[in-house]
Amino acid sequence: MRKFLLVLSAVLLLASCATPVPPEKAAYVGEWRAPGMVVLLTQDGSVAYKRLKGGEKVSIEGPLKGFNGDSFVVGIGPIKSTFVVSVPPHQDNGYWKMTVDGVELTKTQ
Repeated sequence: MRKFLLVLSAVLLLASCATPVPPEKAAYVGEWRAPGMVVLLTQDGSVAYKRLKGGEKVSIEGPLKGFNGDSFVVGIGPIKSTFVVSVPPHQDNGYWKMTVDGVELTKTQ
């Protein structure tokens, strides 16, 4: 029970550090996919990222710190990662797409 309360406290602390997605960036919210890469950004500012590249798996989960132009920053305190968005969310033939860290993603949700 003590371990559960510790984990619950950590989750609540992390969630309280998240910056909600501002209305002008609402198109970023959702699950974005490409072969070997998934980015999930929720309205409340939670971010989950998974990528398989060259046999190496990278996974990041954390609160949204904010946007820097079209790019977004995820992290806690001084530990952060910037996701470089070279092409912001836009519709292309009925699908939402954006390019993050050089990978074109398609919105699934």
